[in-house]
Amino acid sequence: MDNNDILRRLRYAFDLSDSEMIKVFGFAELEVDRATVSNWLKKDSDEDFKAMVDQELAIFLNGFIISQRGKKDGKTPPPEVRLNNNLILRKLKIALSYTDEDILAALKTMDLRLSKSEINAFFRNPKQEQYRACGDQVLRKFIYGLQKLFRPEE
Repeated sequence: MDNNDILRRLRYAFDLSDSEMIKVFGFAELEVDRATVSNWLKKDSDEDFKAMVDQELAIFLNGFIISQRGKKDGKTPPPEVRLNNNLILRKLKIALSYTDEDILAALKTMDLRLSKSEINAFFRNPKQEQYRACGDQVLRKFIYGLQKLFRPEE
């Protein structure tokens, strides 16, 4: 999954308007305008499409954490320069105050069954033997599962 696709899917799952997205970036101390957000959300084939770099998505996810949980005392942590699916999953887990069971429930809505130890492996240090890289399919199904939970079909 590319960063723009993740941003589009999160926007839809949480029903965020352009102004709410701008606010989320603002929480992480990045000022963006509506045109920039709009260009990030466009399809790859659109001539105004702008690819989102890892650091910009990390800023959005940090802002999402603050929007969901409130700002911590002290300085906002710097955004990561490089992101992977494990970090994205971790940031979403933090923002939503999810437990491993909540993640499993979201994945279950998409008929993806993992064990609790498999979920824990995503959050381990990459140097540990039990570490497991989170694949695109797991992240995609988790975000779709969030969409089902936060935007149930009428």
